[in-house]
Amino acid sequence: MGRAITYVILGGGVAAGYAALEFTKRGISHGELCIISEEPVVPYERPALSKGFLLPEAPSRLPSFHTCVGANEERLTPKWYKEHGIELVLGTRVKSADVRRKTLLTATGETISYKILIIATGARALQLEEFGVAGSDAENVCYLRDLADATRLVDVMKSCTGGNAVVIGGGYIGMECAASLVINKINVTMVFPEAHCMARLFTPKIASYYEDYYKSKGVKFIKGTALSSFDIDDSGKVTAVTLRDGNRLPADMVVVGIGIRPNTGLFEGQLTLEKGGIKVNGWMQSSNSSVYAVGDVAAFPVKLFGETRRLEHVDSARKSARHAVTAIMEPAKTSEFDYLPFFYSRVFTLSWQFYGDSVGEVVHYGDFSGSTFGAYWVSKGQLVGSFLEGGTKEEYEAIAKATKLKPDVEDLAELERQGLGFALAVSRKPPPSQPPEVSSSGLNLQKPMYAWHATAGVIVAASVAVFAYWYGRKRRRW
Repeated sequence: MGRAITYVILGGGVAAGYAALEFTKRGISHGELCIISEEPVVPYERPALSKGFLLPEAPSRLPSFHTCVGANEERLTPKWYKEHGIELVLGTRVKSADVRRKTLLTATGETISYKILIIATGARALQLEEFGVAGSDAENVCYLRDLADATRLVDVMKSCTGGNAVVIGGGYIGMECAASLVINKINVTMVFPEAHCMARLFTPKIASYYEDYYKSKGVKFIKGTALSSFDIDDSGKVTAVTLRDGNRLPADMVVVGIGIRPNTGLFEGQLTLEKGGIKVNGWMQSSNSSVYAVGDVAAFPVKLFGETRRLEHVDSARKSARHAVTAIMEPAKTSEFDYLPFFYSRVFTLSWQFYGDSVGEVVHYGDFSGSTFGAYWVSKGQLVGSFLEGGTKEEYEAIAKATKLKPDVEDLAELERQGLGFALAVSRKPPPSQPPEVSSSGLNLQKPMYAWHATAGVIVAASVAVFAYWYGRKRRRW
């Protein structure tokens, strides 16, 4: 049993939805595209799971956050896929792939062959057992990666109002879930081994601001240690958490957010891997020309930094998916992916955005006792990263544009003094004019020279025409 499809997207996350929309914009025919996903629903905006989905009042529910509403475009409901002739193989696991033969074998025994494959398998949540701690299967231990996880987390939260939650991890999932737990009137203690929250991105000063804000909401922090074990009662529920530093915390529920690992298993030994993901070029094409990879699973060249990166964020998933489809459908017109790394989060009444890279020297600016502040990262004399909390649309666009331009920074003290004004000024500058062309003799040929050449050409052409007319008349007289 099997079927043959021209284009197959493996994975049903954010990237799959945006790739599907791009395919339809470029005119694929009915029956040419298929999406295979382990999830039983069509692609949706995953960030909603740690934000609106967890709210106690007017929570987000499907179909409200199907892709591609995250980019203010069409909402791709099951009806949309049917109307566009896109085959959906949902709730189905692919157990093996053969990129040489261009086939996928599903757990149901069906073989699906393709001409072009887009790998959008994303990543899975790291489990406690991978760090030597048992208990992930306890009734009140929750992870958050997909819709089923989020649904389970909501059910557990409803049974724990007024109780105690321990959040393991101080990254994205930990911070966003902690905020949602507080809003659901649950007491929260966050535990992580780093010196401060969001350690991969935040500076100590930035982290201190958010930790203080969380503390004002009742969140407790235990830093510099990790989970050691659980106390589990006869009903299979965790009742307490023991930490490596000896602390023992009562717990009515536990949320685990300790990182993710790309889903590359089907392609190990078949495709080139790098940075934990599938290595692709600037057109999102893997080491096999008929296979592309996008989103969390793809390690692609970031032109801005001149190196390969694997970025775990929804913005990268959306844009890399679109770029891959463009490269597939119009290869001759598609340039290399030129992506500016972008991260953001919204918790409580806070909202921040970050662009670029967090390397080099850091310059903080703004009022850290207020609601608007930020930071720049400067490496080798150039601005390479920008962070802003509480900005306007124009201000966020300004730090993005400034980071993309990588302007020279000579004086860090002056940069601190200018603060957000620096990015605003850089973003408002007109684009640089094209440099004058240089001839082989080394002389500059300014644009007025082209106008003179054109005029001279017209004069010569007119002279030739007049001579030809005169010569023709003279020959007829001869």
